[in-house]
Amino acid sequence: TERKTVSDETAQLDERDRADMARLAGGHGPALNELMERHAPKLFNYLVRCLQNEDDAADTAQETFVRVYQNCAKFDARQKFSTWLYAIATNLVKDRYRHRSRHPQVSLDAENEATGENFRESVPEHDPTPSESLQGAERVHTIRKAVAELPEELRTPLILSEYEELSHAEIGEILKCTAKAVETRIYRARQQLRISLAKLLESV
Repeated sequence: TERKTVSDETAQLDERDRADMARLAGGHGPALNELMERHAPKLFNYLVRCLQNEDDAADTAQETFVRVYQNCAKFDARQKFSTWLYAIATNLVKDRYRHRSRHPQVSLDAENEATGENFRESVPEHDPTPSESLQGAERVHTIRKAVAELPEELRTPLILSEYEELSHAEIGEILKCTAKAVETRIYRARQQLRISLAKLLESV
C-alpha cells in the first residue's frame, strides 16, 4: 500500500505539472512559479552535484526555468515534466563544462545525501566524537571529489541514478540513449569510482 500511495502521489504531481505547463503555454505566467516551487529545490541539489559549485548551480537552475518558459509550447504532455526539465538542465551542464577549465571547484557546502549502497555514508549509532566527525566529513569530501573527477558521460547517469533515484529508462530519456547504455555507463562509473576512491583513501 505504501508503494501504491507513493505512485499515486507521483501521478498526481505529474498531472499538476502537465496542467501548469498547459496554463503556461496558454499565457498564464504564474504557472511557472508553481512549477519552480515543486521542482527547483531538487533540481538545484542535482546541479550542485553535477557542477560542484553552488553559484554555478543557482545560475544553471535559473537558466533551466527560463528555457522552460521559452519552450513551454514545445512540451509534449505525454512525457513527464520532470524528465523534460532534467534533460534541459543536463544540456546546460554540458555547456558549462565546455566553457570551464578542467579542474572544477569543489563546493564543500554542497549537500550530499548518497543513496547508493556503494556510496552511502555510514551513520554511527552514537553521537560521533570530534575525530569521528572529522573523518566523516573527510569521507564525504573524498567521495564528492571522486565523483567530480569522473568523465561527464559517466558522472551524469551515476548522479541521476544514485542521488535522484531515477530509473535507467528515465535517465535514457534525459540523456537520449538506451536504458542498456545507461546501465553500462553506471557500471563503468562505479568501477572507476572504486579505483579512484582506493587511491584517494590511500593518500588521506
